[in-house]
Amino acid sequence: MRQFTDMMGRPVRFPFPPKRIVSLVPSQTELLADLGLDAEVVGITKFCVHPEKWYRNKTRVGGTKQLHLDRIRALEPGLIIGNKEENVKEQVEALAEEFPVWMSDVSDFETALSMIEAVAELVGRADKGLELCASIRQAFSSLRQNEQPVRAAYFIWRQPWMVAGGDTFISNMMALAGFENVFSHLARYPEVGAAEVKAAQPEVLLLSSEPYPFKEKHLDEARALAGKCRTMLVDGEMFSWYGSRMLKAAGYLANLRSQC
Repeated sequence: MRQFTDMMGRPVRFPFPPKRIVSLVPSQTELLADLGLDAEVVGITKFCVHPEKWYRNKTRVGGTKQLHLDRIRALEPGLIIGNKEENVKEQVEALAEEFPVWMSDVSDFETALSMIEAVAELVGRADKGLELCASIRQAFSSLRQNEQPVRAAYFIWRQPWMVAGGDTFISNMMALAGFENVFSHLARYPEVGAAEVKAAQPEVLLLSSEPYPFKEKHLDEARALAGKCRTMLVDGEMFSWYGSRMLKAAGYLANLRSQC
């Protein structure tokens, strides 16, 4: 039995290393796979699409915010790994009464790396986690951060239109990629209208693939919000997945910035 402290300051005790893990967050599920786990992970959410083999074959325990607690209980997990923002507090608390639950709290690049190192240690892959973090740091160090940033608005939803505010992981990724979030003065994921978008004077609108699946058909509608400025579809995973996908995100963000 070992005790760890999660990113919310909660002590978590479980037999180490854990043999039956349930992951409640897509980016952390992919991280577990990239750390070399497989049989140890027995449950994932319906949004855990990477790796595809896991998505097809492992037990799905509902959505990140609509977990099926009965399915999780049936798996008899030795460790549950979740996230403060992506999972519902009441459901997490209910699970924590019965099972060890370790929660991450990620807000920016540095806390994402801290999460990777912590999860790697939780599952007995500490060295692998350190190597992964070093590779991610190296990849992001090549981004052209000294260039004049492009003013951008990052949309996550329509009807109503919603954007990423300044206190989000997405906004931090935008900054690292060379974009200035025109809504950085707002918190979380606020609703915005055409008047607010025009007043913010973005040079480009970034329409994410998730959680709302923006498509080509939405480009003109979004462009009209800001008086016909440039509008682009972007891969939401590259901006919002704070696990091992960050290693791929650096190159994607560099290429995207070069197009603006």
